[in-house]
Amino acid sequence: MTNKPDLRRDIPSGIVVFFVAIPLCLGIALASGAPLLSGLIAGIVGGIVVGSLSSSALGVSGPAAGLAVIVAAAIADLGSFEAFLAAVVLAGIIQMGFGLARAGVLAYFFPSAVVKGMLSGIGLLIILKQIPYAIGWNANPGDFQFNQIDGGTTLSELWLAITNFAPSALFVAAVSLAILITWDQVLIKRGKIFQLIQGPLVAVVVGILYQVVTSAVAPEWALTKDQLVKLPEFDGVGDVFGSLVGPDWSQLGNSSIYLTAFTIAVVASLETLLCVEATDKLDPVRRVTPTNRELFAQGVGNTVSGLVGGLPVTQVIVRSSANIQSGATSKVSAIWHGVLLLVAVLFAAPLMNLVPLAALAAILLVVGYKLAKPSLFKQIYDQGPGQFVPFMVTIVAILLTDLLTGVFLGLGVGLLGVLYRAYANSHWVEMRESDDAQSVHHVDMRLGEHVSFLSRGAILRQLTDIPDGSAVSIDMSRTHGMDHDVREILEDFQRSAERRKLQVDITPPSPKTRLRPVDVLPKAQPQS
Repeated sequence: MTNKPDLRRDIPSGIVVFFVAIPLCLGIALASGAPLLSGLIAGIVGGIVVGSLSSSALGVSGPAAGLAVIVAAAIADLGSFEAFLAAVVLAGIIQMGFGLARAGVLAYFFPSAVVKGMLSGIGLLIILKQIPYAIGWNANPGDFQFNQIDGGTTLSELWLAITNFAPSALFVAAVSLAILITWDQVLIKRGKIFQLIQGPLVAVVVGILYQVVTSAVAPEWALTKDQLVKLPEFDGVGDVFGSLVGPDWSQLGNSSIYLTAFTIAVVASLETLLCVEATDKLDPVRRVTPTNRELFAQGVGNTVSGLVGGLPVTQVIVRSSANIQSGATSKVSAIWHGVLLLVAVLFAAPLMNLVPLAALAAILLVVGYKLAKPSLFKQIYDQGPGQFVPFMVTIVAILLTDLLTGVFLGLGVGLLGVLYRAYANSHWVEMRESDDAQSVHHVDMRLGEHVSFLSRGAILRQLTDIPDGSAVSIDMSRTHGMDHDVREILEDFQRSAERRKLQVDITPPSPKTRLRPVDVLPKAQPQS
């Protein structure tokens, strides 16, 4: 793969992302309590506007499930969708300010284990959330949190799906999975035609053909309207534009709008930065996205989306992952998916409404598996507890809460690991016993380059455990910084040397540092 666009791969990838995006855009709008068209507008803006301005090669933007609860609460609090749109415009302006203020640097403070845990957690969440669609139960489209808006949970929804499955939807999902696996494992190696035409696109076309044929020949096996894409149908382009709504600027005097705008800007920015980090890790050529420019692009996108009646947009890992798994090479695929959404809304709604949700679920099941492969769990486990614990905490927390909560819990565990390592690794101690007649213990301690207050307890414990009558050597020659708390411990230790019959020898810091050496007391001779 090169950094240049490859239309032979980007165009088919954009088509796949387009099919994946349609139910997500509609479902998130439904879960947010907003007009269905607002979700599609956000997808169009995320693809065309953000895709054009962003430097992310493979990231795809659109309405985010993580904002659905915030959006639903904001619309209820502000009293109207039009007032909420004013908050979206202001949120976009705030995000542009974040980009200009170089706030994108926050992306580099998320540990790799947490980012990988986020990807795997999202992968497992995709699988759990798509199984109901695959077997014909579609009660909560677009709801990607554990506690759902209708009062249920991911697990309760899964149980309802299993007990109310539809054989026809299950059949479509099984055929689609067979096509995807065969295409990916066998056919793609057989010729360029199978590389040009992507398996997910074939699965969608087969699903449409199934619905057309069964509706005509065997209606009892045809899918119901609830098991198909539900794109709003309009009577011409004029009807579409007539359905657009804009912000209610008269609400700018309402202080709640500014709090809502800031909340949306912060949450959307954090979700975007996390997805940028994750997408860059999935990029086969490991390109690095300029995060400040991405925040600015997202800000422009939210401003435009709010002005034309759309939901807030972020970079979205589900669509980005599908984009990468479909072989995209550049942002052409993201822009193309936005163009297709626009064309579908204006001209192709009747055709799109023949697409089975079970076929789209099969595509996402494969995406979810690739994000959460068992081999990745083994790889992180082999890297030790310092990586595996925050990785697993992030996954479990995402599955039981939501994306941002899971990431911050994983980050918290990662920070605790950093504090523990700082506590344990700022110095080392070697205990050895001499062979002389007096059997004097020799203790060597070397302090690290910087000894912070976090190491205070560990150093105090080590010094306290030294047997009385030992010869102690403390090497500070490599130390360039020491907190006052640690200095006090060393000075107290020196003062106790005579009482404990210790021989204490301290090698002071290098004269090149500004660290004041600990005053060296006369050596205390051990008594026999």
